[in-house]
Amino acid sequence: MVRANGAVSLRELARVVQTSEVTVRRDVRALEAEGLLDRRHGGAVLPGGFTRESGFPQKSHLATAEKTAIADLAANFVEEGEAIVVGAGTTTQELARRLARVPGLTVVTNSLLVAQALAHANRVEVVMTGGTLRGSNYALVGSGAEQSLQGLRVSRAFLSGSGLTAERGLSTSNMLSASVDRALVQAAAEVVVLADHTKLGTDTMFQTVPTDVITRLVTDEPPGHDDRAQTELQALADQGVQIAVAGASGNPGGDEVPARRARSVPGPRRAAPSGLRSTVLGEPVPGSERGRVADLRRR
Repeated sequence: MVRANGAVSLRELARVVQTSEVTVRRDVRALEAEGLLDRRHGGAVLPGGFTRESGFPQKSHLATAEKTAIADLAANFVEEGEAIVVGAGTTTQELARRLARVPGLTVVTNSLLVAQALAHANRVEVVMTGGTLRGSNYALVGSGAEQSLQGLRVSRAFLSGSGLTAERGLSTSNMLSASVDRALVQAAAEVVVLADHTKLGTDTMFQTVPTDVITRLVTDEPPGHDDRAQTELQALADQGVQIAVAGASGNPGGDEVPARRARSVPGPRRAAPSGLRSTVLGEPVPGSERGRVADLRRR
């Protein structure tokens, strides 16, 4: 299946062979030890190390439920009348579909997929960068894209990537994509990273956003057996990143992530839906019926 599609998710493998994800994960480890594939993003890809990047068709089938939950929660951090930038990626594409309902919004993007998701939103203005089309992820990159972002200032940037660690921050496998993402960050007062739990603890070749620049991480709840993701989530919180945890497959909640040095970045606040308790450093923050924001107060 990996040879045919380039990538496959653990969930799909478990469904096809009619066994548990635990069993599939064990078998994938064994195949990785033989050099037949690499474990990446909640699934497996063809071998390639730090420099290999799956194309859009492969990425779009990985961690789909988690990406949907993350997008649902992240949309609550966008206010009417705001100007924001949205980077390229399958998770940011999901976010864009939800932003179509936010009136008076201006979205600057280098992603054709983000622009397409907002094309028929009458109350949303879409501004696209220039640049050269990178077909593997339908994004505009290069000096044209970077120059078009000079002098731009927006309230926040929503970005995704290939990996996220507390040590290096957000990273990606492609140099051109990383350079444009850095330009997007420079244009924003706050940086919101969208990354499902399979990217936590994964480090790729080119750094895009250092950890100390990330304002907030929107992610899903790592499985109890995923010690790497849990450890990385705690380390990010300890470095002051606000952690918003969305429930996958309609299951709200997730473990709290206490922070020893968590910071609170002022910004617009929206009342959380009734019945949902969401706090960051003791303040009400945007909520979602499919997610909640982890409480970062010092224990």
